[in-house]
Parts: sequence; C-alpha cells; structure tokens
Amino acid sequence: MRDPLNNVAARLTVLFDLAAGLTAVTNLKMSTAHILTFPALLMLLYIPSSDSVTVTTSKAKVEVHENTNAVLSCEFKTEKETNPRVEWKKRGKDVSYVYFDGDFTGSFKGSASINGATMTLRGVTQKDSGVYHCEVTARHDKIKLGEVTVTLNVLVAPHAPSCEVPETVMRGFSAELHCKDKLSVPTATYSWYKDNKPLHTSNLPEINYTLDPKTGTLKFKVVSKSDEGQYRCEASNGVGAPKSCAGRHMKITEFELNMPVVIAIEVGAFLFLLSCCVAICLCCRRGCCCCCCRKNKGETKQSYFFALFSRTKTSYNPPDPRRYKHTQSFVL
Repeated sequence: MRDPLNNVAARLTVLFDLAAGLTAVTNLKMSTAHILTFPALLMLLYIPSSDSVTVTTSKAKVEVHENTNAVLSCEFKTEKETNPRVEWKKRGKDVSYVYFDGDFTGSFKGSASINGATMTLRGVTQKDSGVYHCEVTARHDKIKLGEVTVTLNVLVAPHAPSCEVPETVMRGFSAELHCKDKLSVPTATYSWYKDNKPLHTSNLPEINYTLDPKTGTLKFKVVSKSDEGQYRCEASNGVGAPKSCAGRHMKITEFELNMPVVIAIEVGAFLFLLSCCVAICLCCRRGCCCCCCRKNKGETKQSYFFALFSRTKTSYNPPDPRRYKHTQSFVL
C-alpha cells in the first residue's frame, strides 16, 4: 500500500500551488479567496485513495453444526486489476490448497462452491475444522497481494458414551464407574443415574460417592447393599440432545465362606506339612541333613570318650603295699 505520509505531502503541495495561484489573482476580494480556499482544502484532504488490493471478511470466526453448510466470507477491492486470482488455503500441520487455479482440490472437490472470493463448504464434518486463508493477487496493482484469515469450528452433538459398570462388587469394598464420549465438540459433561434417578455431583456428607462431571468417573468409597441397582451415564455439550448409554446392573454381594473350599484348603495344608516332616526325617536318617550329621558326630565322639574312660577305670588295680621291700638307705 502507498505510504499515507506521501499522500498527505502530495496534497499539501497541491494546496500550496492553489494558494499561490489565488494570491496572484489581485482583482478578487480577500473574503472571496477565503471562501474558495477552505472548501478546496477539505475536498483534497478527504479524497479516498485506492492504491492496492484490499481483502476483508465479514466474519473471522465461523461456528456451524456438523453436516451443515459453512460460509467463509472473503471480499476484495482492487485498484486496477479487473480479474484477480483468488486462492484458498487450509493451515494445519502442513498448508494445503482448498481452491487453486479456479477449481477446488482434494475432498473439497464437488462439495464446495465459490462466489467472488466467498467460499461455501457443504456438509462439513469435524475434520473440516481449522484455519483458512483467502489470498487475492492483483498483478496490475502497486501492492499485488492481499489476504485474510477465517477460522472454522465444526460443532458435534453428543454421541452415546461408552460406560463401564462392574457387574458385582463385594460389600465393604470400593468401586468405580467410568463414562466417556470422545467424539463430541465441545467436550461433553457427564451425569449419572441410578434406577433413572440423577445422582448428586456435590460432596454431601450423607452420600458415600463422588462424581466428576468433567471426566465422567463415579467413585464409591465403600459400597453397601443400598448401592445395588441399574446405572447409566448421560453426555451433553449444549449442541444437540443429550445421549446416554444403556443401563447396566451392579450387584452387591456378601462375603460368604464356601465350606467345601475351606475344607479342601485345610486338607491341602495338612498334607503339605506332613510331607515336609517325612522328608526331613528321611534326610536325617540318610545323613543328608547337616544338623543331623553334626549331632550324630557329636554323639559318636561323646560315646567314644565315655567307653574309653570306663574301660580305664575298671582295669586299674593299685599294688599291695606289703610287696614293696626296702633296698637302700638314704642318708641326708
């Protein structure tokens, strides 16, 4: 676009030339000169200038429901170009052409139309959401390129959520129920029903559960017999009618002892202990057990010394003192 300062300078130059010409006319009265000068000044300052192509949109953000039409507005004005080139691009991970060289491309071919530079997409889906660029090229204008951005957001009504409800829970234990709708736009919020009666989302002291409407998780701290019933989850996002999953029954069971199972466990434990005792005894008899071997060795050594001591004690007989004779005298 042309610099506005240059436009003002050019206009001021014309004004000065006009003023010089007016002062040269001496046969006119000063009042008449003032009347002619000021209207001319105002007209020159406010004359619009069209120096380049300009591109605008009437709606920069467009929100439509799924499977409806989306109108992406793009309007342009040129200085000299009578047949500008119009292009539409979609920006994502990569930039791809939507409308190029007078025709639509890819999945938009046959499902879109254009009027001037305004584009209409028919039967849009969630994958059509994104940022679109309208570019207008005027080769004969001083500024040859103009563009504008339009953001499209396709709203998707809730779908039937997937629900996870345990079939049986033992009384006194905790339990969790889950609910999720991955397709709705914007993200859905969730509510739970027990026997078609809504459950509270607030943490009241008289209830034994917590419900998160954002994640759809229903948690029971400790289940009781009164928690048994049919549960279903409902998803809503304000776009379409709420949708819910099929109800599922959660049964609360009591802890009961199964006598045959208990007897079988006791018999098995007894047989295991008996087999361990038999194995230890056999190991000790064969000398495989270190403790038994050490004990046997200790007993053998003790028996040996006892037998030796007994034999020595029984075979020793002191000599008779009368048998000793005096053979030599000792003189001190």
